[in-house]
Amino acid sequence: MGTAAAASIMIFSILVILLLAGVPIGISLCVASLAVIVQSLGFIGAAPASALKMFQGINIFTLLAIPFFILAGNIMNKGGIAIRLINFATALTGRIPGSLAHTNIVANMLFGAISGSGTAAASAMGSIIGPIEKKEGYDEDFSAAVNVATAPTGLLIPPSTGLITYGLASGGTSIAALFLGGYIPGILWGLSCMVIAYIYAKKQNFVSQKKITVKDFFNYTFEAIPSLLLIFIVIGGICAGVFTATEASAVAVLYSLILSIIFYKTIGIRDLYAILVSSAKMSGIIMFLVGCSNIMAWVMSFTGIPDAIAGGVLSISDNKIIILFAINMLLLFVGTFMDLTPAILIFTPILLPVCQQLGMSALHFGIMLVFNLSIGCITPPVGNILFVGIKVAGRKLENVMPILIKFYLAIFIILMLVTYVPSLSTLIPQMAGYK
Repeated sequence: MGTAAAASIMIFSILVILLLAGVPIGISLCVASLAVIVQSLGFIGAAPASALKMFQGINIFTLLAIPFFILAGNIMNKGGIAIRLINFATALTGRIPGSLAHTNIVANMLFGAISGSGTAAASAMGSIIGPIEKKEGYDEDFSAAVNVATAPTGLLIPPSTGLITYGLASGGTSIAALFLGGYIPGILWGLSCMVIAYIYAKKQNFVSQKKITVKDFFNYTFEAIPSLLLIFIVIGGICAGVFTATEASAVAVLYSLILSIIFYKTIGIRDLYAILVSSAKMSGIIMFLVGCSNIMAWVMSFTGIPDAIAGGVLSISDNKIIILFAINMLLLFVGTFMDLTPAILIFTPILLPVCQQLGMSALHFGIMLVFNLSIGCITPPVGNILFVGIKVAGRKLENVMPILIKFYLAIFIILMLVTYVPSLSTLIPQMAGYK
């Protein structure tokens, strides 16, 4: 058995055992990586080298965008922006069958486009729309399934911390191009779920009793405009070269503060402490994961694991379609037990070279990767968005899953389209001048 094969078996075996034992993912990554590298460098050499790699992994200016976007998302979640987006979504969906479910889907897409957080979207939308749906006679398990299935659209529709993480892990893929590339796949995710919601609602005769007048439409739209402007400020500023993604994240924080404190007056100075603490905790967890994942990436590179895996994957078949399908199946499996950030950091250096040999661009691969792993956020046993959505709705997993499976199938179809139709990911970036 070669060095790379032995190292890969050892590192992934230890990682799986630790994860099954309930050890936090960051610590599991460190222990598994150290266990492999100690054999080559000894503990005296491996420990300081690993510490250095961890520091180098987080000592990147672009990474500052992640805590800033997390902070902006938390401010928006507490600042009354969610309800205005829900009202605007209600104005758009009208009285079609299952209109409140469609409102949930559109609102999740809009909130994701502003906050970049699927968990925040599931929490905010579920807690506001869920009680309204219950009052109007909607099946509560159906309502929870709709909310869970569409909350991850914010992981694709920019700003997205997942796409920022991939941009770093891939060695410098343009974050602006990735942001633009996420629009069509993210919107298709939402639209596919709207089709399922429409069919289900039609069968169950879920019709909203609330009439939206022309006056209501313009009022809801006018109230939502300040919130929606953030999308154009952040993404427009990045694409126009006015500021970088990191600077855009700081602008998002400033704008959301002005909106919540001065314009909407829904947050007071005293509320900021809790928001800052919550954002700091979440950012600390992500940064620790980034540092630990960088150790594993270094160890895998040192032992030649990526090249060995690439050779193994390419030996499966000469058919590009089959290889890409196999990669998607691997990522879907990984997503069921590993969070988005560490999965991106670990599997990007392994699978990106494989896909590039198949003629796939780094941009296209990044969108496919993040789309695929985002599905893991709504699948058991560790899907964080899944359990947040179910908890907010007050439902049980076994009751929601039969309905959620229908949404999984629709989302999987879109994943296949994103995989095999590159223009879905590259068209908008190319139109904006990115290659």
